[in-house]
Amino acid sequence: MLDGKAVVGETDMLQTMQQDALHLAAKALDIFDVSESTDIARFIKKDFDRVHGPGWQCIVGTDFGSFVTHYHGCFIHFCIGNLAILLFKGLGREVVSSTGDC
Repeated sequence: MLDGKAVVGETDMLQTMQQDALHLAAKALDIFDVSESTDIARFIKKDFDRVHGPGWQCIVGTDFGSFVTHYHGCFIHFCIGNLAILLFKGLGREVVSSTGDC
């Protein structure tokens, strides 16, 4: 795992879901090397899909920009060391409002 504490940049998640995300990221970094960003993202995404329902997206890296549409209460961006993690539940085509529940 990277040394350092997770620093949450932006989020609208409930505290319990935030803790799930931070815990999973730490677990992923115990399993995978920091250079294996796709494996880290897959690990986090699959667990969130299992626990919180399908539709989660996860982006992991050291330098990326983003502009996403997400369900209210289903977005977090945080860093552990120089590794940034963006996790959100995306809106599907069948959703007509951005105020849905996770």
